[in-house]
Amino acid sequence: MPTHCNTMIDLSYKQPSAGARFSLLIPTWNNLKYLQLCLKSITRNSAFPHQIIIHVNEGTDGTLAWVQEKGFSYTYSRSNIGVCWAMNAMRRLVDTDYIVFLNDDMYVCPGWDTALDEEIRSLPDNRFYLSSTLIQPRKFWCKSVIAPVSFGEDTESFREEDLLKHFMDVPHGDWSGSTWPPTLVHREMWDLIGGYSVEFSPGIYSDTDFSAKLFLSGVRYFKGVNKSRVYHFEARSTGRVKKNKGSRQFLLKWGIVSSAFMKQVLYRGDPFPLRRQKERSIKPALWRSRMKRIWVLFSGTGNTTKLWERENRLVP
Repeated sequence: MPTHCNTMIDLSYKQPSAGARFSLLIPTWNNLKYLQLCLKSITRNSAFPHQIIIHVNEGTDGTLAWVQEKGFSYTYSRSNIGVCWAMNAMRRLVDTDYIVFLNDDMYVCPGWDTALDEEIRSLPDNRFYLSSTLIQPRKFWCKSVIAPVSFGEDTESFREEDLLKHFMDVPHGDWSGSTWPPTLVHREMWDLIGGYSVEFSPGIYSDTDFSAKLFLSGVRYFKGVNKSRVYHFEARSTGRVKKNKGSRQFLLKWGIVSSAFMKQVLYRGDPFPLRRQKERSIKPALWRSRMKRIWVLFSGTGNTTKLWERENRLVP
């Protein structure tokens, strides 16, 4: 039976998951068709059994009833609480050592989990952060993503069999700077850094902040695995929600603009392993960060939720 909670998480239910290799955390917000396709791909294209945990935001499109009917482990909130709260809520139900963050509009391709498993087994410890390599139908600015390569832009136009035949056709290679989902981290590292930072709710730049916390904790192995490929429809739900100003928050928190952290610290999108190269000077980026930080201090923190707002007070 579902457990009723006294916090913003209204329900939770845990299905036994003996023998699972990874715990897959999937937040969703009234996106049932994409969620169903995502779960179908996991069943069809995974080599290992995995624990599936879903966070249902609202679920007014039938998602909650469908998840309950199918018996998946889940957490539920009556309103959309965003990615950070949802991920932290799902963490409580995790059984395995490895936590994978998947978006509900992703389709995992054959070999996605074996490639990650092989990478894990080759490493000496748990201080790593891995990503699958995304294939996207529209142009994208980062070299880590294979784009534009279209097998359909929505569930109706999706050419599943075509994707399964050709998803490895485009040569790419492993890359540096693992940040955005699909990502894999050991549960010990997740717990060490405290999961996702809820001040970034509903979630803009929360993934970059997660990488920054891992870096601060001593992680230096940020790798995108070429052979682990995942198709991403880019069916963004961010257009339906009030966004936090994540880049501003990142700057105020870490003292550096997020673009400099990704390009000059993690080298996101560069080939892995990094070729020996002349050290990129970070001094201009730090100077720019200081100047921008001064301006930001006079224009607000970027948070969507303020502790002093009436709806967030415990007392009128």
